[in-house]
Amino acid sequence: MDESMHLLPIDILLVEDSIGDIRLTQEALKENKLKVNLNVVMDGVEAMEYLKKEGKYTTAATPDLILLDLNMPRKDGRQVLKEIKEDPKLKSIPVVILTISKAEEDILQSYNLHVNCYITKPLDLNKFIEVVRKIETFWFTIATLPSLKQQ
Repeated sequence: MDESMHLLPIDILLVEDSIGDIRLTQEALKENKLKVNLNVVMDGVEAMEYLKKEGKYTTAATPDLILLDLNMPRKDGRQVLKEIKEDPKLKSIPVVILTISKAEEDILQSYNLHVNCYITKPLDLNKFIEVVRKIETFWFTIATLPSLKQQ
């Protein structure tokens, strides 16, 4: 692993409407070796404003990874995923669906929309924290990601 990659903080955008899941994700990422900036938006409309740097998000950091829930108010995760993957400026950002849905239809639709990974949230709190830590480990110490900071 190239240690110089981790001199810059890692920016993760969490798109999640559950306060409990937001807190668990924050907790999971807090106790790690990597410096992570976790930015949270609570629905799909806000997610797209953040990603397009509109409104109050004009100075938002381009995320290195997006954790996206499927079922949210105003604009659901399926629509957000579709918009991200159709946008030339956003489509190279890895998107991980993190949702309670185990529905085959949701899984297939997400992969058809070019999601990078689909994970069903465990209901057990400790397992949820473990899953988030494994996501972080995989995406930031094992996988090689494009450098999006200069774009």
